[in-house]
Amino acid sequence: MPEYSKACCTVPPVIASGYNPKGKYTKLDGLDTYTTGPSTAKDAILVIYDIFGFKDQILQGADILAHSDSERQYQVFMPDFFEGSPADISWYPPDNDEKGAKLGAFFQNQAAPPKTLQRIPKILDEAAKANPAIKSWGIIGYCWGGKITSLISGQGTPFKAAVETSPAMVDPADAEKVTIPLMMLASKDEPAEDVQKFEANLKVKKHVETFGDQLHGFMSARGDLNDAGVKKEYERGYMRALSFFHEHM
Repeated sequence: MPEYSKACCTVPPVIASGYNPKGKYTKLDGLDTYTTGPSTAKDAILVIYDIFGFKDQILQGADILAHSDSERQYQVFMPDFFEGSPADISWYPPDNDEKGAKLGAFFQNQAAPPKTLQRIPKILDEAAKANPAIKSWGIIGYCWGGKITSLISGQGTPFKAAVETSPAMVDPADAEKVTIPLMMLASKDEPAEDVQKFEANLKVKKHVETFGDQLHGFMSARGDLNDAGVKKEYERGYMRALSFFHEHM
């Protein structure tokens, strides 16, 4: 994949803490939805956040996606699928029985994939009706959202391109069903063998890359942007994602 063109697209300086989001909250399928980007944009991106919800790192990421490509800006929508009750970030990593039990229960209940997958068609329909300029959709998923992205990128998907970062529950069998261009930006914490098998099973245009010194969640809630190394890779990850969307949408 070509490097991102700085002539048309530049990730703005990343704010390490105290980020002031540029967007607003609207309602889609009854869910509070962070909405950012110009309403005249013809391309849109659905963001599937990680299990920790609306954290500054992912809100800043949504704004970066919306505004950083001068040739192709995006309307970006990030619904609150957990309806104000995300997982507690102190549960991760699940390094004791109590944390593991809480995370397990969350994944089996609020974060059960079918609950989210069945809402996406109505979310897209309502967004398109409220924003008639939209002609095409991409999707980006973080961690748990990466799993949702894999599952919805198969036959009949409404999306033209997909990106997943620090994907949770990587299953090479999911890759066999993907029908659209897909990018995976893995961290050091995803099982390397699963990532390699996932890449091998993709039959579509793809870019799979491991950020080998980054923690799971480095582009979202667990990214410590006060750390210069994390901040640099956070920026590079978003440049990669923007490049992929630019090429395939």
